[in-house]
Amino acid sequence: MSTTYDGQSLGEALRRHGLIAILRARADAPLVDAVRALAEGGVRLVEITVPTPGSLAAVRALAGEFGDRLWIGTGTVTTVDEVRATAEAGGRFVVSPHTDPEVIGAAREAGLGAFPGAMTPTEILAAWRAGATAVKLFPATRLGPSYVAEVRAPLPDVPLVPTGGVMTADVAAYRAAGAVAVGVGSPLLGDALAGGPLGALRERAAEFVRLAGEDAA
Repeated sequence: MSTTYDGQSLGEALRRHGLIAILRARADAPLVDAVRALAEGGVRLVEITVPTPGSLAAVRALAGEFGDRLWIGTGTVTTVDEVRATAEAGGRFVVSPHTDPEVIGAAREAGLGAFPGAMTPTEILAAWRAGATAVKLFPATRLGPSYVAEVRAPLPDVPLVPTGGVMTADVAAYRAAGAVAVGVGSPLLGDALAGGPLGALRERAAEFVRLAGEDAA
């Protein structure tokens, strides 16, 4: 297991693509088909939250289908067991809503990237020093692009991924403020996980990808 594909690290992939698509559902959903549509729209980093029914099976199927053409990981990871299950399914990174050094350490030991969640400068620096690949700034909707710029002033070396409530109109501002990438869920997925048209999902994906790439940090 490795966080490098063809010489490109996960951190480099974040900077290059600037977008993580987040799939979350409470009931059975067409996860694999939705990710295929996202990939067709240009998305290259995808997070499927662990509580979503069939999440690990989808990760396994997608890892086998896409190989090094897609970075696939899991989200809402709160335990070491979930880290290990992600690695066994072929995932490449884990995302958490909080910072837990034990979870970060397990991810590093398994060769996975780790995106722990943090909000304050103290939490952000603690996550980075614990070995985070990048820090998930959460919930972004409460903070905004100006907060990213303000935090990066004293902590310029910590890659931040604002997540939570990031809309189409926000992407360029977050990237311009210095975010290495943004994490986007429902504004991107729309109703695709509830049977909505995948063609529309591809179009939304292409727009988010365009915006994330235009204002790369």
